[in-house]
Amino acid sequence: MNTKITLYIARHGKTMMNSLDRVQGWCDSPLTKEGIDAARYLGYGLSDIKFRTVYCSDLRRTRQTSQIILGAKGQDDIPIIELAGLREACFGSFEADFNHVMWHNAALYLHYTSVDEMFKAILAKDISYRNVLDAIKLLDKMGMAENYSQVELRTQESLKEIAENEVQSGDGNILIISHGMSILAMLLGLGGDRLFTKPLDNAAVCKVTYQNKIFTVESMADTSYVEKGRKIGVEI
Repeated sequence: MNTKITLYIARHGKTMMNSLDRVQGWCDSPLTKEGIDAARYLGYGLSDIKFRTVYCSDLRRTRQTSQIILGAKGQDDIPIIELAGLREACFGSFEADFNHVMWHNAALYLHYTSVDEMFKAILAKDISYRNVLDAIKLLDKMGMAENYSQVELRTQESLKEIAENEVQSGDGNILIISHGMSILAMLLGLGGDRLFTKPLDNAAVCKVTYQNKIFTVESMADTSYVEKGRKIGVEI
């Protein structure tokens, strides 16, 4: 069977907690105006792609992003299916704390003198997000934080569930709205690591194909759809 599913996997729009520089894993908050605008621009930028189904996590920031995208591209009549496996990593006792506190603690644990130095090491592939999430898991005082393998397993299981479900309906384009760390954990081990050269911004898109039971990551952290949509938005 040569059925091909094309998956457009995007990070949700910017939220209130993103703007306040707070850790937002299983905690949730609504999109800001900037986040709503970016989601709408993403919808415009994806206007020439017809989606059959949309999947998102069970956190409202992804459903809100999904609804705005579909409204902007005139496809608000298609189903949005929530999957808990697509939700963001749980950061345990660091949830809702300032981002710099969590990342600074992880950096020190990994023997880096600053957060910037740690993130440069990640992009240089000297260390990986696996090292960072595993450090956060060990530093979490509540014992609730997820390690990298836990996030990778559940997100990849959800991705496989989506692909296997959609392949039954033939070729098609599928939209998935998820979260920064969960998307990275999902895709880096499937070949996305070779394309990972910059952070995954809000509303950035990763394109993945599924054919003959094989996932192929074609792009990572692509902001061109939002940029295209912003130009369209100016003209409307």
